[in-house]
Amino acid sequence: MDFGFTPEDEAFRTEARAWLAAHAAPGAERRGWERTLGGAGWIGLGWPEDGYGNRTAPLTQQVAWAEEYARSAAPPRSGHIGENLLAPTLIAHGTAEQKNRFLPPVAAGEELWCQGYSEPGAGSDLAALRTAAVREGGRYRITGQKIWTSLAHEADWCFVLARTDPDSRRHHGLSFLLVPMDQPGRIEVRPIRQLTGTSDFNEVFFDGAHAAAEHVVGGEGQGWRVAMSLLGFERGVSTLAQQIGFAEELARVVEAAVRTGAADDPVVRARLVRQWAELRTMRWNALRTLGGSAGPGAPSVAKLLWADWHQRLGELAVGVRGAAATAGPADWSPAAPYELDAGQHLFLFSRADTIYGGSDQVQRTIIAERVLGLPREPKGAV
Repeated sequence: MDFGFTPEDEAFRTEARAWLAAHAAPGAERRGWERTLGGAGWIGLGWPEDGYGNRTAPLTQQVAWAEEYARSAAPPRSGHIGENLLAPTLIAHGTAEQKNRFLPPVAAGEELWCQGYSEPGAGSDLAALRTAAVREGGRYRITGQKIWTSLAHEADWCFVLARTDPDSRRHHGLSFLLVPMDQPGRIEVRPIRQLTGTSDFNEVFFDGAHAAAEHVVGGEGQGWRVAMSLLGFERGVSTLAQQIGFAEELARVVEAAVRTGAADDPVVRARLVRQWAELRTMRWNALRTLGGSAGPGAPSVAKLLWADWHQRLGELAVGVRGAAATAGPADWSPAAPYELDAGQHLFLFSRADTIYGGSDQVQRTIIAERVLGLPREPKGAV
């Protein structure tokens, strides 16, 4: 099917694979790849507005692009937070000046963003956050801590949910601030080492960090409304691209099961068939919800489905290899980080799937209250 994209699919795949081979180190030159995408006009296809250096595309073309990007084994994106979360939020709630200032650098791949939501005492219960922002003339002074901040060590900017009314409680009195990360002595980023040995998540400490007063999105005290609107943009065509990656992981697990003889076990075969069937079901469900027939609990249902599915796939990835799955691809040395092969990385990283992005317990509460109409879970006074 021809969607009118240029360059042609195979040319893009060749370029993506060549770039990835030349920049194989984790995180190496990922900013350069964002500029490559931006220069070719591939950032911002899903924005409801153009004119910021982006081009827009209908839903069918967005799906085609996202799936081809995943199939090409192109490099991981560093700019997805700015493109898929911040940009739609600014288009919905930002001023003309905010959109003109921040959207063109995102579309060009020039400025990278991170998300300052979760805190040590306010993860799933985001309304309990304590990070404070005090107005001082033409700027805000921010003090507090965020955690599990993806790619903060690479980001130029962070959108921060902070309490601007010190007398407020829960979701009242919060504001959505756009904060530059290059503030030595005022912002400290500490990478968090994960089970996989990598550090994509970070702690971020704000010690009097500054944000310009004109960089409050939606108005002071309207942060909860803006923040919840942003969470609605976390789903979309990216779900289908994610499933392309899942299919490739499943294919590798099936190949390992055949190679090791684990596929001769009828129990293993049944588990593999179940994974395949459930992945097909998830794809059809994603296409259905993109078509506009999704209910209020659709994102929570989707999260529960794929998180559990992916976690079970990780268990299969090591299970079909038996004892060999416990040995790494290279000799271990205390002087160097340990290495993992793809199956081991899948197993370890997928342990967090049922936690990040809203834990399974949170998703079930959303479904119970917003879909089934069950009594709300008791919370603190508002």
